[in-house]
Amino acid sequence: MKVTFLGTGTSQGIPVISCNCAVCRSDDPRDKRLRVSVLIETADKTIVIDSGPDFRYQMLRAGVKDLDAIVFTHEHKDHIAGLDDIRPFNYLLQKNIDVYATERVQEGLKREFSYIFTENRYPGIPQINMHTIRGGENFFIGETELIPLDVMHYKLPILGFRIGDFTYLTDVKTIPPASMDKIRGTKILVVNALQIAEHISHFTLDEAVSFAADIHADMTYFTHISHNLGKHGDVEPDLPPNMRLAYDGLSFMI
Repeated sequence: MKVTFLGTGTSQGIPVISCNCAVCRSDDPRDKRLRVSVLIETADKTIVIDSGPDFRYQMLRAGVKDLDAIVFTHEHKDHIAGLDDIRPFNYLLQKNIDVYATERVQEGLKREFSYIFTENRYPGIPQINMHTIRGGENFFIGETELIPLDVMHYKLPILGFRIGDFTYLTDVKTIPPASMDKIRGTKILVVNALQIAEHISHFTLDEAVSFAADIHADMTYFTHISHNLGKHGDVEPDLPPNMRLAYDGLSFMI
């Protein structure tokens, strides 16, 4: 299985519009962060977790020629706004795209993309097959099993996912014990680390490092990063040896 970070930024991305801070002015390409998303390529399927506002460019930049499924963590705009841009896959590949989401997230999709779900649908709109993620139930995309992980984004219940030895968590602030049990034993961990200062709905860097140390994964990558974290080149050298800042375009095999 190959994992590629399509985006590693927070809801505003980096650089932030109109910001003149050192991070937003950085020449280091690792400090250019699109909205958070990850591409998972298995033996038989191509899967994206979250399709934010940068989805179209992310697909072009990563050279993605096929797409089988989009899996949603939650309904915030920076995670769903790019759903309309599956249309070229519909047209060129002559297939619907499977979409996996909880019932609450499906309601959010219906609000944002009502034209997809109407009975009298306009020609050329996105073509999807909707699949419901139910609490506590694992599911398969092709041959690949996904384990939903219930976590909290402040007061909003959202999902992370474990796929074999890989665990992906974004927008996390608290993790219930039952989900911790499902995460333990993972070899590659991805988790959000928004910034240095305390935040109401996201792990800070210190919180993410502490959580990762508790999990004891072979390697941890931090994502959903804001410009308030600092420059990639300044922050990463101070991390523990088995922890790194993810960056757009980084990929690895599991």
